[in-house]
Amino acid sequence: MSSSDAAPAPFSGRLALLLAMAMFVLVVDTSIMNVSISAVVHDIDSTVSGIQSAIALEALVSAAFILIGSKVGDLIGRKRAYVIGLLCYAAGAVAMTLTQSLLPIIVFWAVIGGLGASLLLPAMQSLIHGNFEGAAQARVYATVGGSAAIAAAVGPLIGGFITTFLSWRVAFALEALIIAVVLSGIKLVRDVPFTGSRKVDAVGAALSVLGMGGIVIGILVWQEGGGPVAALLAVGIVGLGGLGFWLVRRKRQGKATLIDPGLFASKLFRLGVTGQMLQQIALGGTMIVLPIYLQMVLGYNALQAGLSIAPLSLSMFAVALLVGRRVGARRPANRILWGFALLSIGIVALLPLVPRADSGWWLLGPLLVAGSGLGLLVSQLNNYTLSPISDERVSEAAGVNSAAGSFGLSFGLAFAGAIMLAALSLIFTSMAMDSTVLPAEEQAQVAQVLEEDAEIMSNTALEELLVGQPEEIQAEIVRINTEARPLALQLALLIPLLAGVLGLLNGFRMRRLPDPKPSGSAEGSLLG
Repeated sequence: MSSSDAAPAPFSGRLALLLAMAMFVLVVDTSIMNVSISAVVHDIDSTVSGIQSAIALEALVSAAFILIGSKVGDLIGRKRAYVIGLLCYAAGAVAMTLTQSLLPIIVFWAVIGGLGASLLLPAMQSLIHGNFEGAAQARVYATVGGSAAIAAAVGPLIGGFITTFLSWRVAFALEALIIAVVLSGIKLVRDVPFTGSRKVDAVGAALSVLGMGGIVIGILVWQEGGGPVAALLAVGIVGLGGLGFWLVRRKRQGKATLIDPGLFASKLFRLGVTGQMLQQIALGGTMIVLPIYLQMVLGYNALQAGLSIAPLSLSMFAVALLVGRRVGARRPANRILWGFALLSIGIVALLPLVPRADSGWWLLGPLLVAGSGLGLLVSQLNNYTLSPISDERVSEAAGVNSAAGSFGLSFGLAFAGAIMLAALSLIFTSMAMDSTVLPAEEQAQVAQVLEEDAEIMSNTALEELLVGQPEEIQAEIVRINTEARPLALQLALLIPLLAGVLGLLNGFRMRRLPDPKPSGSAEGSLLG
């Protein structure tokens, strides 16, 4: 290794911009998919549950492999891991521009893209640390973190605009183009050598994948109505339990571990990681069910759906920015407590509005309240979680924190979406079978058609499908459609609400502990 590789390079504004662009693509990717569900389903002749499963699977793969991805970056080089991660993301984006079926989305966008994220996030944090120093390093962390926050805020609007006026395929093609621009400046990146142990905890890695994967895949299989759901969930629970046992045992034997179980000796860290996971469950659940509801109940296009949910992301961004700059006398635990309280209040306010709403404007107030709560959480949770961790272990702790957040996001996406679609199926069937208008011989057929074909169908589209049917039959089926969908959304919103309430209880536990001391190292957690 040359001496030039060992020393940080002079500050490069172009490199900082390219890293921020990479983070922007990473975050905006899922937002585009969320608001484009209706268009993607229509264009590739798929189902809502299929696309929603792909979204959840992408988050799951990222969560399941992020700790492994960090170790892979240590072994093959952080720069190489960064490049491979970007190429994986590019492969997913290109596949989205060309796909004509669900399978390439599952394979390339969800699985390969998720693996890319698991390599990219840890590598990016190490490369920023190794390519910049002092004030420049803090500046780049802030730039990249700001890019992620902006992407989260404007992602639904960008995705909705491009999908409505051009095509969702164009949005993903632009992602691939941005990645090409980022890779064009790869010579600016100096690799960061890894000097620690190169031993690999293969069993721990396998157990982490089995644990998180079994639970989320079990939920997705249940949503699709088949497969050994109980067995998959059991594999997940046993895998996570086995991981904890294995890590403690390996640590006592003085052998290499996937993560150091000693991190969890800190109550602050345990509570912070729990809060991070609950926040992401609530965010994932809300961000999957609202776009589906807006498009299939109100008949919104991608832009209208993006504009309707923008108050959630924009208020989250604004509050996080405002509170993050005002580090004063207020306790972080109190802000976290208020964050979960506002999040829960906003979701509770949505529940009675859903059956009455005839436009996205009805959602404005509750989404502003819930988004403000999420903004408080985003501004506090990372630093709260990582502050008690020493500088030499903060990178590993940030990986655990990121994995918990990604798992929470995938769980929220999968479970809330599964509850919504399963509830639709059950309610459709029940209401069709109980109808006094539908002839007995048609009840089962109508229930099956509604279950299979009406997942993303507005009343207008449903009326077009029913042309030729007797008027009273058309009116009855539209009535079932109208009454079933809001009820299904209300049931699905109970998932983020439950996460918010559990987060509130977790916040009360935080208040009973002394505040964490501010940590410079934790600033890098913006990437986690």
